[in-house]
Amino acid sequence: MLAYSASELWSIFIMQGFAGLSLFSVLLLMALGLAIIFGQMGVVNLAHGEFMALGAYVVYLCSTLVQNHAPALQPYYFLVAIAIAFVAAALLGLLVEWSLIRYLYRRPLDTLLATWGLSLVLQQAFRSTFGAREVTPTLPDWLMGSFKPTESIDIPINGVFVMALTLVLTGAVWLFLYRSRAGLHMRATVQNRAMSGAIGINTGLVDRLAFSLGCGIAGVAGAAFTTIGSTGPDSGSRYIVDTFLVVVFGGTASLLGTIASAFGIAQGQSVCEFFLQGTMGKVAVLLGIVVILMIRPQGLFASKVRS
Repeated sequence: MLAYSASELWSIFIMQGFAGLSLFSVLLLMALGLAIIFGQMGVVNLAHGEFMALGAYVVYLCSTLVQNHAPALQPYYFLVAIAIAFVAAALLGLLVEWSLIRYLYRRPLDTLLATWGLSLVLQQAFRSTFGAREVTPTLPDWLMGSFKPTESIDIPINGVFVMALTLVLTGAVWLFLYRSRAGLHMRATVQNRAMSGAIGINTGLVDRLAFSLGCGIAGVAGAAFTTIGSTGPDSGSRYIVDTFLVVVFGGTASLLGTIASAFGIAQGQSVCEFFLQGTMGKVAVLLGIVVILMIRPQGLFASKVRS
């Protein structure tokens, strides 16, 4: 760091900060869905990354169809593709919960193994359908390019869009959890499942809704991911460890903790990986998280949950 001047360091931190915000956006969208599933149901879903990959492949498929059959819709397809990615991932999540997960509640090891097997099945399905090579959709022109607030700072437009999408979806999740009847039922079930069932809340339906919603949000994360990276069969698995780290570090079932944790981890990785080698940057961030969790094992903003 001593080799850089003060102005160069300032530009580096700004640029890496925006790079970290792009990673923060994808991590937060992934972690929001996982926090709903893990916090609501206690299900460790190792296939969560594949729902992200599904959303990314949906965008790629929409891009290919529009490019081949309706090129006039190229400037508009992306926003529609995001909605389709959400629906596709949510419907697959609904099917998985109904056909597999509901039989494995209160059996964490079985759920862990089952979702790991599901992730392998989905990866092979992606590989058989789209091939082993990574693919990239053709993005609309309005997502391309960047703007320069100063001569040394270059901010990509697609990163700004992903951040805006993340803010909108995070606000929507907050409104759902704290301003809707379904969200009230979900929070009540987290607080006390037995009492919630006793007063007439259909906890099984709440679980199904939570799993489906969490998977749908992962699909949106995949759609956002296509603006900053290419998609392959194992793209989702690259983010699953970081996503679990965000959820555990922030505090299970805590929306504020998830946001704060995703921001801190993304910014820490972005800055550390610039000044250190990529692996060492991740190790430095992980060591910091381990130290904090040793002091505060419940996470940054743990919710008060009664069993």
